[in-house]
Amino acid sequence: MHQPKQDDRTERRLAAALRAVLPPSVTFKLSTAGDDDATVRLGSRRLAVRWVRRGGLREVREVLRSRRPPDVIVGSEISLAARAAAAEAGLGWVDESGAAEIAVGNIVVSRSGDRRRAASAPRGWTPAVLGVAEALLCGTAATVSATAEATGHAASSTAHALATLAELGLLEAPAARGRNSGRRLVDPDRLLEEYAQAAPRLRPKAELRCGLLWREPFVALEEIGGRWDQAGVRWAATGAMAASVLAPYLTEVSNGEVYVDATGLPELREVARSAGIEPMAGGRLLLRQFPTAASERLAAEIDGIRVAPWPRVYTDVRELGVRGEEAAEHLREVLRGR
Repeated sequence: MHQPKQDDRTERRLAAALRAVLPPSVTFKLSTAGDDDATVRLGSRRLAVRWVRRGGLREVREVLRSRRPPDVIVGSEISLAARAAAAEAGLGWVDESGAAEIAVGNIVVSRSGDRRRAASAPRGWTPAVLGVAEALLCGTAATVSATAEATGHAASSTAHALATLAELGLLEAPAARGRNSGRRLVDPDRLLEEYAQAAPRLRPKAELRCGLLWREPFVALEEIGGRWDQAGVRWAATGAMAASVLAPYLTEVSNGEVYVDATGLPELREVARSAGIEPMAGGRLLLRQFPTAASERLAAEIDGIRVAPWPRVYTDVRELGVRGEEAAEHLREVLRGR
């Protein structure tokens, strides 16, 4: 069966995203100019457009640093921070949710879109694949034995997860076979991006907000964590608090987000009570169950705070709006050594 080339798929996605936001009366013609670049003719005007994959802050910054930035970027889901950066630079943008902001000459397009359209389930990703990806991004060798030990998965599910990542083009398959035969990451940044797109959509839904009066959030969390330790409850901070521990960027953190060893809402309530905190709508502390076994096993204590593995923290903090995505990119640059 013939498989379409990557540039063919990109061209189709570019065309579909642009047609979705333009009035039907506009004369539209698209011609490719490279793997991710194209030119679109709108009536008598020609615009340079570029496909930027998801369209996060990092991708937009790369576009703005390029020698010839396009007039319009197109992505699957342009983030809030990316939209702000594009607007500041006068760069138009379109994403597959149907949202758009274009102001070039006499062409003005403004669409709010529908975020649900861009939230399709990622192909091939499962909690086991997420866990293996977390381990690889944390430096674990891409062998069955090493990743099984790091994640706590059975060798069979680990092997299947590694094979899935290879099928997705994120790992290079080995020449040799066996538990100790290794694969190689094709592009760590691409693995992180695809992991970060899949992780929120596969995260368990159960969560519990708890009320706290804390003037010093990190001191309070260390005390609460100590109570959990005494009760035998495994836990790890994530989100803004964890990002501030791993790579300080945000000047003020008032809310906390913690993964705990629980399954479902009833157990989350029990975990809260074991630390002497009470559920409260709109509370400052959000409790969630660990999303993967690897998130729990790869957590580490730093300055008295147990912190989830950095790829999971990166994913969670970048969902907190513009400042959150800026903090996430700072975290990636620090922990990837860039």
